Amino acid sequence: MKENREATFNAMVERHRDMIWHVCSDYSLSAAYEVEDGVQEVLCALWRCFDSFEGRSSERTWVYKVATNAMLMLYRKAGNRPSPLPQADGHVPPTVPSDENYRFLLQLIDQLDPSERQVLRAHLDGFGNNEISSITGLSLATVGRRLASAKKRLRKEYEQNK
Repeated sequence: MKENREATFNAMVERHRDMIWHVCSDYSLSAAYEVEDGVQEVLCALWRCFDSFEGRSSERTWVYKVATNAMLMLYRKAGNRPSPLPQADGHVPPTVPSDENYRFLLQLIDQLDPSERQVLRAHLDGFGNNEISSITGLSLATVGRRLASAKKRLRKEYEQNK
């Protein structure tokens, strides 16, 4: 029975590994090792919650919700995180593409209200409003309002600062 549970868990993680990595990298902008730490934290959270998955939402939505919540908790625990450690050559490893506009957009997203940021990140990860509602526990109308507000705010900030 235990082997079956582990096999089922491993298969679920394999199906969603790219999404898990993406969620962790979204919350770990300063160093590559933080992404790996985040993945480990998410895997532990998924294992702890694995038996509570009831199938009321899709497996993808459930994994995303657990991963996002685990990363939010890790982010809150870290508080003011130190800068990433430089490598031997003094280079600090980035975890985001070097494209300047992309990095600027990520900075703007990080400045959003946390509730808007969570809804926008889920939207950017390809979830529809119904799934976002399930992930966040917000009503469908609230998801729509927060998403519209976040997009409007981002557009305005981007145009003012670029």
